[in-house]
Amino acid sequence: MKVLILSHAGRQDSSSRIRLLQYIPFFKQQGIQIDVSPLFSDEYISRVVLGRPIQSYWSLILLGYWNRLKILFKVKSYDLIIIHKEIFPYFPAFVERLLCFIGIVYIVDYDDATFHKYDNHNNWLIRILLGKKIDAVMRYSKIVIAGNKYLSSRAQLTGASRIEIIPSVVDLNRYNLAKSDYNKQLVVGWIGSPSTGKYLLEIESIYKMLAGEFDVRFVAVGCNKETVKELPIEVLPWSEETEVKLIQSFDVGIMPLTNSIWEKGKCGYKLIQYMACGLPVVASPIGINKKIIQNGNNGFLAQNTSEWEQALRKLLNDESLRRYLGKNGRKFVEEEYSLQVQSQKLGKIIQSLLT
Repeated sequence: MKVLILSHAGRQDSSSRIRLLQYIPFFKQQGIQIDVSPLFSDEYISRVVLGRPIQSYWSLILLGYWNRLKILFKVKSYDLIIIHKEIFPYFPAFVERLLCFIGIVYIVDYDDATFHKYDNHNNWLIRILLGKKIDAVMRYSKIVIAGNKYLSSRAQLTGASRIEIIPSVVDLNRYNLAKSDYNKQLVVGWIGSPSTGKYLLEIESIYKMLAGEFDVRFVAVGCNKETVKELPIEVLPWSEETEVKLIQSFDVGIMPLTNSIWEKGKCGYKLIQYMACGLPVVASPIGINKKIIQNGNNGFLAQNTSEWEQALRKLLNDESLRRYLGKNGRKFVEEEYSLQVQSQKLGKIIQSLLT
């Protein structure tokens, strides 16, 4: 059995790594041969993350499209194609249509509202030409794998023949319980990327207020320093090798969000990372966050500044509460949001198409 994964990028891209690449060892255990063909290189991802001007990586974009075009001439040698979001961004879904027409079976996977990249674009021409592109990609697929109900609902509207929900998960072998020294300075932490660092500003008044009253540090992993400006937030670089250790140094994990259609498509991965390390969490009650957080049991949902302040005060003041919520969060991840559990489900989905 041969499967080709057409990922957006390599391991430097969190979505590619979390949604597909981390499952490869499990596929191989089932006797499935996996080939991976990323669209974009790690160098491209690094330049985008650093905010480099597009002129500095045009050649990498063209090379990625050229390599993607070449691999498409080999698709008939595979039993199944797994597409991460789309084959060619900002091009119509003509290749996906062609694959369906010639009988090539493909699965498509989403952990973001990729369709809003087009149907909610600022440019009216892109909205007209590509607004229904992802609908077509979903409709012509054999199975749509969605990270949450918001994404699966869109797939249903397109007439997709089969839809499965698989959340974004962590590998429990990597994410151990945090071994915090409760006599140390408390740490309220956030992990993300430069593009998502803007959400920290949703509660910017909270940092100075609490820093003046508690012995607490605010830490942002993967954010640009320019984003948080003069706020009392320590910015640390992200890497796959250090992310778990950094999260384990937190006492509380946070996930503020803006309330818009794009955020409804998010899969709450950072909450799962926090909980896997046994941390209590506080997050905006948007999208899947409302499903992941059982208010008062494994964390708190905070609608506004007042609720954020109240939730963080409770956690900073109460060590036993932090332990209680963190323990429940870890159990929740073990049961529903672990690679060990969801790999079995994904494996069955793939096997159902290969037998």
